[in-house]
Amino acid sequence: MRTILAMLALVVGAAAGCGDDGNGGGGDDTGDGGNGNGDGGNGNGDGRNESCGDLTAVFRDFKADHPDFEDAIASDRGLVETALGGDGKPVYAPAGATATVSGQASFDQWYRDVAGVNQRFEQPLVLTETSPGVFVFDDDDFFPLDGLGWPGEETGGHNFHFTTELHGTFRYRGGEVFTFTGDDDVFVFVDGTLALDLGGVHGPEDGTIDFDAQAGTLGISVGNVYTLDVFHAERHTSQSNFRIETSIDCLVVVE
Repeated sequence: MRTILAMLALVVGAAAGCGDDGNGGGGDDTGDGGNGNGDGGNGNGDGRNESCGDLTAVFRDFKADHPDFEDAIASDRGLVETALGGDGKPVYAPAGATATVSGQASFDQWYRDVAGVNQRFEQPLVLTETSPGVFVFDDDDFFPLDGLGWPGEETGGHNFHFTTELHGTFRYRGGEVFTFTGDDDVFVFVDGTLALDLGGVHGPEDGTIDFDAQAGTLGISVGNVYTLDVFHAERHTSQSNFRIETSIDCLVVVE
């Protein structure tokens, strides 16, 4: 089977020693000598010379006493604005506290390196072609930071309190879908626009981006290259599920 492999080695660093990794939405790729539709190709959506496979997950480990972790259990849609911020991070939308978030100040720590609050790690993520044209990462025991991060914070042998982000680009060929199933929060942005919101502390939930059906809202056109940004949070015991299934056949790392 073909695989989409994340080839970067595990990189471990505390927040004080690592810079922020924000990568925002894109818009149509202006290319490097082509006609404005990607990497110098002919704009017909073939794009097979793109360098696929270097997908890296950025994790941040938190302590259980963080105000947004190990607290209320509730669905909490609408936590983020529909557009990514200028730093490529989700923008907190509510005016104050919600059912599961104490406010903007605490939320702004989820996907940024904050000394004394979180610790940052990077690990490869592998999507495997499970059937022709379908690429999957599936882990119903998703604890990538077990044995890492803040000491004394594991529950039942697992490190439950962390956030995840993935950044890539893809050429929209037409017909693609992207499905996430898991817990807790997940926010997926396409070209900087919110395409999927599963906010809140909850059991496994799923949502699907149908790129053709949502093309008008997302402002995307077949043949062009766009960013895909995934933001996830695991905020509560007692389970952690993370599943991506997509027909996007080439995800290119954003550095």
